[in-house]
Amino acid sequence: MEHKSPASRNKVLQVLVTQPRPVSDKSPYFELERKYNIELFFAPFILIEPITAKEFRRQKVDIAKFSAIIFTSKNAIDHFFRMCEELKANVSQENKYFCINEQVALYLQKFILYRKRKVFFSADGTNKGLFDVIKKHKENESFLYPVSENQQDNDIVNWLKDHNCEYTNPFMYRSISADVKGLFDQHAFDIICFFTPSGIRSLYDSMPNYQQNGTMIGVFGSNTLHEIEMRGLSLHFKAPEPGSPSMITALDNFLAKTIGEKLAAGD
Repeated sequence: MEHKSPASRNKVLQVLVTQPRPVSDKSPYFELERKYNIELFFAPFILIEPITAKEFRRQKVDIAKFSAIIFTSKNAIDHFFRMCEELKANVSQENKYFCINEQVALYLQKFILYRKRKVFFSADGTNKGLFDVIKKHKENESFLYPVSENQQDNDIVNWLKDHNCEYTNPFMYRSISADVKGLFDQHAFDIICFFTPSGIRSLYDSMPNYQQNGTMIGVFGSNTLHEIEMRGLSLHFKAPEPGSPSMITALDNFLAKTIGEKLAAGD
């Protein structure tokens, strides 16, 4: 069954954020809700399952031999340090960390003594920005790139291959699609915000015949953008972009324009 079309909209836009609801009521998302009089819904589209230490050992990866770690998500950080603890693997204090954006880099403070000369991140949150940083520091480094079991071959792996880097990309967790069909049976969302390719795949796992039907879509990250394009969906806003480094700022800018146009049209 296809989801309902948002063509017959109420005055209040319904916005679906495909992540868990923020713990704090001070989240900037709720500022947007008040600012634009929208109705926000939060629902994680993917569930994360840890890979056991036994499963990891089958990959024959010695974590301690790598001098540089690449992180593209907080999930990857969580499960990397979880695995280190379970395996009693020593992580050198001299290790370098390369992160997809500043938010992911700052999350490392949960686990390590944060030193800027050892932690690097993409200035604009893109893969290209990450590659520019790695290129400056890649000599004599061996890279460990922990990933989801569902996401082992991507642009970062291809770049490491093409630039003759010593690397391995073991999986440390797996993504499982959440069942979101009931959510779409109950609501006709005007805007959906996606953060990962897995989130988009989850949508189609729940509803193989999904039709966009005028729903506006925003994405975060180049891999998510690629998945949208592969699915033939129409994109309305994205991050990171100049002036929109995060999904929240991208959504804010898009709502300002969209609601301004609605008011100008007399809706």
